[in-house]
Amino acid sequence: MEPEYDGYMEEEEEWDREGLLDPAWEKQQKKTFTAWCNSHLRKTGPQNQIENIEEDFRNGLKLMLLLEVISGEHLPKPDRGKMRFHKIANVNKALDYIASKGVKLVSIGAEEIVDGNVKMTLGMIWTIILRFAIQDITVEELTAKEGLLLWCQRKTAPYKNVNVQNFHLSWKDGLAFCALIHRHRPELLDYYKLSRDNPIENLNTAFDIAEKYLDIPRMLDPEDMVNSAKPDERSVMAYVSSYYHAFSGAQQAETAANRICKVLKVNQENEKLMEEYERLASDLLEWIRRTRPWLENRTTDNTLPGTQRRLEEFRDYRRKQKPPKLEDKAKLENSFNTLQTRLRLSNRPAYLPTEGKMVSDIANAWKGLETAEKGFEEWLLSELQRLERLDHLAQKFRHKCEIHEEWAAGKEEMLKSGDFKRCRLNELKAMKKKHEAFESDLAAHQDRVEQIAAIAQELNSLDYHDVGTVNGRCQRICDQWDVLGQLTIKRREGLEEAERILERIDQLHLEFAKRAAPFNNWMDGAKEDLRDMFIVHTTEEVEGLIDAHEQFKATLGEADKEYGNIVGLVQEIQRLGQQFGITPPDNPYSTLHAQDITNKWSEVKQLIPHRDAILQQEMMRQQNNERLRRQFAAKANVVGQWIENQLDAVASIGVTGRSSLEEQLKKLQQFDKAVVAYKPNMEELERYNQEVQEAMIFENRYTQYTMETLRVGWEQLLTAIARNINEVENQILTRDSKGISEAQMNEFRMSFNHFDKNHTKRLEPKEFKACLISLGYKIRDDKQGEADFQRIMSIVDPNRTNHVTFDAFLDFMTRETADTDTAEQVMQSFKILAGDKPFITAQILRQELPPDQAEYCIQRMAPYSGRDAVPGALDYMSFSTALYGESDL
Repeated sequence: MEPEYDGYMEEEEEWDREGLLDPAWEKQQKKTFTAWCNSHLRKTGPQNQIENIEEDFRNGLKLMLLLEVISGEHLPKPDRGKMRFHKIANVNKALDYIASKGVKLVSIGAEEIVDGNVKMTLGMIWTIILRFAIQDITVEELTAKEGLLLWCQRKTAPYKNVNVQNFHLSWKDGLAFCALIHRHRPELLDYYKLSRDNPIENLNTAFDIAEKYLDIPRMLDPEDMVNSAKPDERSVMAYVSSYYHAFSGAQQAETAANRICKVLKVNQENEKLMEEYERLASDLLEWIRRTRPWLENRTTDNTLPGTQRRLEEFRDYRRKQKPPKLEDKAKLENSFNTLQTRLRLSNRPAYLPTEGKMVSDIANAWKGLETAEKGFEEWLLSELQRLERLDHLAQKFRHKCEIHEEWAAGKEEMLKSGDFKRCRLNELKAMKKKHEAFESDLAAHQDRVEQIAAIAQELNSLDYHDVGTVNGRCQRICDQWDVLGQLTIKRREGLEEAERILERIDQLHLEFAKRAAPFNNWMDGAKEDLRDMFIVHTTEEVEGLIDAHEQFKATLGEADKEYGNIVGLVQEIQRLGQQFGITPPDNPYSTLHAQDITNKWSEVKQLIPHRDAILQQEMMRQQNNERLRRQFAAKANVVGQWIENQLDAVASIGVTGRSSLEEQLKKLQQFDKAVVAYKPNMEELERYNQEVQEAMIFENRYTQYTMETLRVGWEQLLTAIARNINEVENQILTRDSKGISEAQMNEFRMSFNHFDKNHTKRLEPKEFKACLISLGYKIRDDKQGEADFQRIMSIVDPNRTNHVTFDAFLDFMTRETADTDTAEQVMQSFKILAGDKPFITAQILRQELPPDQAEYCIQRMAPYSGRDAVPGALDYMSFSTALYGESDL
């Protein structure tokens, strides 16, 4: 269906081309079309508006944006490159979109737009204006142009000196524009004071009011309109169409609401400024009240760090605390002045702050703060200079004390330590050399201790404020020095005695290592043999293990004698350690310990009777397992064969398609009863299987069935019967509700079963496609055919499982052969009831529908949110599509 304005464009095509060549008309069109485009582009931000219509659309980006704004639809993603072919591609996308809306583009190509051809650019914009701003104007089934002209004639008919016959000469004096405004918004101008002798004044009045109050940008130039012999018809039509759209849905309530909102907004903003002033004033006065006593305090703790902290606090106050408050003071004064100005301009009484919070009160408080602040920094710096001289000597004392204490740290504990009683012989010799070096170092530190005592005496004479700490520290250092000398002598004597004892212990360690290693290896082998896990399946294998165990027990006498000799060496080492108070070191020649040997020997002796018992238990267990295997196998062979026979019988129902659905349902119900009656056999087999599992039997040479395979088969049988019963019942329901004959149903089922080669009750996409073709469904072998098939797949496989069940196949085939309602038909019915409006009311529904159905619709219809909505308007379009699952209600 061609758009209504195509005939109009063809009739005036030659005139249009000549008009574009007229410089005056071209100038008018450029100005008007630029303003019209910006009236839409400004909705996306001021940066997207255009200035030069033939230049700013050359890359196609703003052209595509314009089409998206006025159409409310998304265009293809634009190319962001700056090359010529990128620009041509973007313009082509815009032209393709225009063409897709049924518009015939006469001699307009992307290359001309990219090259900045002003004539082609203006022609393209005019085409867009016709399609998106004028085409939808319908008055008494006239064309767009004629309808717009008729609307103007009707609206201006009551006005004197206005006779609208066209879109050029009838508008030159400006009265027609003023009449349109006065007809819809009489409060904006006094039409009866206007004169046709002042065309420029009339045009300016109409254009200014339209721009300020109707949001219609100035698209025409008054001088051009008056001075032109014949104003450009396209420019006037574009501008007048904006009046049509502005007034078509306007309501006086909007004006009243805007006026009320404006007044309330002024009051709210003024109250907010008053509250902000009160808050800032209260906070600032409270901060000044809390800060002044701190600045007036001139005392310190007589220490350099304490005084430095006071100075740092003062600097922090000057850098961080005071500047924000100074900004708050300036902000408060500015807020006060702004508030008074706003109140005066809006004819409100002047603002009087709360008592004590006047601007003058805050200024006086601030002056008092600065008075308290004066001289505080000089006093602090003077005090710091005095304390720094005294603190220098104290720092020197602390520095020397720290050096000595760092050297002495751990020395007393080291000298008292009995570490030499717990080390090896080679370590002890190294400790002895290390102690000799320490004695030399101790003598060298004598001079530093004397210097510390001299500085402490000088601090006492100068009356240092922390002299008690100095004296205590000096006394501790001197006392410690005396203790270190005594402990040094005592440690040297202990080292010499320990060296003699460790040499004897070392000899005993070597003997232990030579004898313990082979005995330990023998015990490890014995433990491994006694704990060895075995897997046997016959009593003969168990008897062989018992014979080997008896041979091992005959070798235990010699092993017990060697164990006694090894333990004797360890006892001699322990006796020497206890006698001389030395902890024997670990054996450097062996990683074995006496307790390890003892524990292993005890384990070996305990494992022997344990092994005897295990072998006897295994003999009894093998005899019982044989009995359980035979019992389970006898029952499993019978049950497994029965399940397989039943599965084959269920699967064969309906495959041939020769029996009716009712007969198939009856057979399946008989199978279901048979399965229920046979269940006690499965329960008995479960009890046998529990006994087998508790006996830890994992294989049975007497049967091919396991309990798991029998459970799976049983569940498959139950599922197959239930699924087949459900499918047959659904097929009967579908056949009866859709009016499908038994012959058609059999044909569908036989075709489906024919292509279901694996009997899985579902078809792969290729199998489904072949099945449709076999039933006479035409699917072309090209891209369109593939698209049609994918559409069908989306219907029968909405969850994209990549297979089609028989129920989905049957539902699709019945819908293809049956007559059903659609969402569009229901939507059209609601539109008739609503009188061609895009919404409907509860009153109309209750008048036209039965009470229960009317209430059903009212409760489920969403509110209509369009611009033309009335109170209680309901959205019947989303409700109609939701009925057929095409949207969320």
